[in-house]
Amino acid sequence: MSDLVRNERTKLTATYVNGLAIAVIAVGGIAPAFGAANGISALTPPLVLTVCVCLFLSAALHLLARRILKGLRP
Repeated sequence: MSDLVRNERTKLTATYVNGLAIAVIAVGGIAPAFGAANGISALTPPLVLTVCVCLFLSAALHLLARRILKGLRP
């Protein structure tokens, strides 16, 4: 397999992982926070814990995507 094809596959994988990070932050982090801010749901300790876990997971997935990109070849 040529380096060009390998690099494109690496970029595609990193993009997918970063997309997961965006989805986790949107669904598990931002949506509950907006719901609590608008009075739709109560700001309870489990909700706060869920938001914090999703923020951490999203950051971890983003850092994983960056690590995947280190595998690009010149």
